[in-house]
Amino acid sequence: MLSDIEIAQNAKLKRIDVLAREWGLEDEEFEPYGWDKAKLNLKPGREASAKLILVTATSGMPAGSGKTTTSIALAQAFNRLGKKAVLALREPSLGPVFGMKGGAAGGGYSQVLPMESINLHFTGDFHAITAANNLIAALVDNARHQRQIDLKEVTWRRVLDVNDRQLRNIVTGLGGSANGTPSEAGFDITAASELMAVLCLATDLDDLRARIDRLVLGIKRDGTPFTCAELGATGSVMALMLDAMKPNLVQTIEGTPALVHGGPFANIAHGCNSVVATLAAMKLGDYAITEAGFGSDLGAEKFFDIKCRHAGLRPAAVVLVTSLKALKWHGGRTQTRVRRPWCW
Repeated sequence: MLSDIEIAQNAKLKRIDVLAREWGLEDEEFEPYGWDKAKLNLKPGREASAKLILVTATSGMPAGSGKTTTSIALAQAFNRLGKKAVLALREPSLGPVFGMKGGAAGGGYSQVLPMESINLHFTGDFHAITAANNLIAALVDNARHQRQIDLKEVTWRRVLDVNDRQLRNIVTGLGGSANGTPSEAGFDITAASELMAVLCLATDLDDLRARIDRLVLGIKRDGTPFTCAELGATGSVMALMLDAMKPNLVQTIEGTPALVHGGPFANIAHGCNSVVATLAAMKLGDYAITEAGFGSDLGAEKFFDIKCRHAGLRPAAVVLVTSLKALKWHGGRTQTRVRRPWCW
């Protein structure tokens, strides 16, 4: 049996411009990033009329529960049946990619491609969010150093898209006044940043700007919040995130379109791909298939309570992924074989 990467590397991809035109995109509605991926910028007026299907799961295992693989398989099955289905999925974070869970592009013959690119640098969205987040942190610290602001507490943290335990809680600004003000600080992972969350909830650039304006960066001496608008950093942040706001178009092994965009963690934020990618999928096909992170008791609840309410989405169906392996794992059974059903 071939491995996931062997299957992915043996697959023949359509040129992204060919795929885009096959699905009704005009030339000015997509920007190719090489031959196998593109950024979308759909014209106003397209109606998001597709039926929306959410894929979620019972509580999964440390290595995942198969939601992405199921989502991809379901979309490919629809298209084999002659139904137009488009995927809307999250982008993988480098932390899990290089950790226990590995990549997040599906598996076997249900993968989104180019798998290696999607799991690594892709179109640079995570890098843009990382740079924008850390620009805000640098501007806050510089404004404090220059005595332009006086904060009781700074709540904005830096980020990196990597699992680095040593950087979670640190002290910055050591080495004299020329190097800033000594402060307790720390790094979160990029997927857990507030910028990632607001990017994935924004419906357009104006909405994104308003959300960035409202970001709380610290607490003033009088106890009121200090925002990004007061810092005057919104324009610079918008410049860095301009391309990151556009959904990414790729394809599955069978040539089904997949919009892979955004990746907030469900235990930190709402755990869903971007609103703009979901709406774009609903404008391109008859069925839009998406997923929510973690289990139904976390990601799916946030999908319904936050994303659907905010964006006015009404899913037509939910697919619940589970497995005997997951049930045994949560039931405390470590053995690979179970002799009696009640041993679960």
